[in-house]
Amino acid sequence: MLTRLSAYGAGWPPRRRIVFAATALACLLVLATLTALLVGHDTHPKTSPAHPTHDSTASPSAAKEPAAGGGAVAGPPRTSDPVAFAKAAAAMLWTYDTRTTSHEQQLAGMKAWMTGEDVYGDWASVSAQMPDPTLWSRMADQEQHATATVAEGHYPAAFRQALAENPSEITTAYIYAVTVTGEQTITWSHGGSGAEERSVTLAVQCRPSADCSLVAIAPAVAP
Repeated sequence: MLTRLSAYGAGWPPRRRIVFAATALACLLVLATLTALLVGHDTHPKTSPAHPTHDSTASPSAAKEPAAGGGAVAGPPRTSDPVAFAKAAAAMLWTYDTRTTSHEQQLAGMKAWMTGEDVYGDWASVSAQMPDPTLWSRMADQEQHATATVAEGHYPAAFRQALAENPSEITTAYIYAVTVTGEQTITWSHGGSGAEERSVTLAVQCRPSADCSLVAIAPAVAP
């Protein structure tokens, strides 16, 4: 999100990675990059249906988890469509306004999108998209703010293939991998501005008869 949200989140803890492997995201975890994800803390961001139909570098945030809600951060939509939710989540990650929103408010707003099922949720990978408080303050000095335009969203090929081969896997946690692409426009004081293409792969949980929620920033996968 912020100065350059093209970085992925922090590496997944081994316990959560194993749980993920048992779900529909198993197809992602067989990638060669998984070993690095266990020890790395940097990532890089890139939608489709409620039932299969259809980045910027930042410093890690403080380990303390904020309470849900707060600030000018958009709230999660009420939808059971993984693609629609992922597109909205990507727009949220790529949008910020240091003129009106504090560092803690931004984190709290992001937290409101997370799944309430801690065994699956990887807050570290999401909060890692935030710059640290000092950098945020410097951004605020420059009145830095960003808007996002989402181009499209889809299920990555690896996810679609794994789901086709083992359709029952999704019923364990109802977690979908969705890749979103778009553009982030950043503006700062004295007329400065710039735009950059963005992409992020998100893990989204959409249980039947329930609104979707964000699980994690997922590893890079083939489109």
